Amino acid sequence: MNYGIKQLNNKIMSVFRFYLVLQVLFVLNEGFSQDMNREELIYLTASYTGDRYENGRPKIPSDLLKRAERISIDVAWQILDNEGYKAQYEGNWETLNSEVIVGRAVTAMYLPSRPDVEKQILSRGHKNGRIGNSNSWPIEQLEKDDVYVADAFGKTIGGTLIGDNLANAIYGKTGKGVIFYGASRDKEGLAMIEGFNAYVKNWNPTFLKNVMLGGLNTPIHIGDAIVMPGDLVLAKADGVVFIPAHLAEKVIETAEFIELRDAFGHTMLREGVYSSGEIDNEWTAAIKEHFLKWIKQERFNASLSIEQIEQFMEHRTW
Repeated sequence: MNYGIKQLNNKIMSVFRFYLVLQVLFVLNEGFSQDMNREELIYLTASYTGDRYENGRPKIPSDLLKRAERISIDVAWQILDNEGYKAQYEGNWETLNSEVIVGRAVTAMYLPSRPDVEKQILSRGHKNGRIGNSNSWPIEQLEKDDVYVADAFGKTIGGTLIGDNLANAIYGKTGKGVIFYGASRDKEGLAMIEGFNAYVKNWNPTFLKNVMLGGLNTPIHIGDAIVMPGDLVLAKADGVVFIPAHLAEKVIETAEFIELRDAFGHTMLREGVYSSGEIDNEWTAAIKEHFLKWIKQERFNASLSIEQIEQFMEHRTW
């Protein structure tokens, strides 16, 4: 009975996914142009009020990207969960190395090939000046500090979106790596690109087969996570978190405060100044005062000002 219910749920999700694809391809993109139009992208990311690229994709400030490198996946996930964002994390990745990936998402949705549809996609793309196979088209969109995030519907054998040639093109444009809910080939060649990393579901030597590009800079899902163009991508050993652009500053600042608070708590526990019960519960006024003095004395190179730290202490309990 449970197996039958699971099959039914899978069919329902497949129908829903197909419906979304049709909406993206026909309603938003006026046919098979693949790109979500500027107005729709701005509408769907209306909570973000900062700078944008010409196509409407949110452009999170570069200084926030740099600060994001220091925050942990665990803390970022907890903050997002507290904000009501329950589907922003995906784990269980295969990676090249331990390089952290932080940047702005450029998203691509891939679908199983269907000859008549793929013919139209390629025909329109080539008429619009695009060159080669559709899996190279997202790379044309990339700029510095972008992260290529692709949903290849979890396909591994025959789902290799890049090899070492495309990987070099990606790194040359972005200085970053890739996140693929699919696979990659040429692991040895990719590993030779200094500073590059790839989060994939598997490695194998097969070529990309029976896969076509269904959407570019559209909403996608990466396993259990939803990703919007312009999201802040944070990929570390614990997995990948996709932070909505409008929450990037809040998540980073809150994470920086938690890092300071934890550093103080760990020091006080090691030195026996306070008990674990005192540190793990809401702090007394005396501990809060001690914390602020400690920060000033230690002269931390923190991005947060003392005023910001005091505001966190005033409005949050931990």
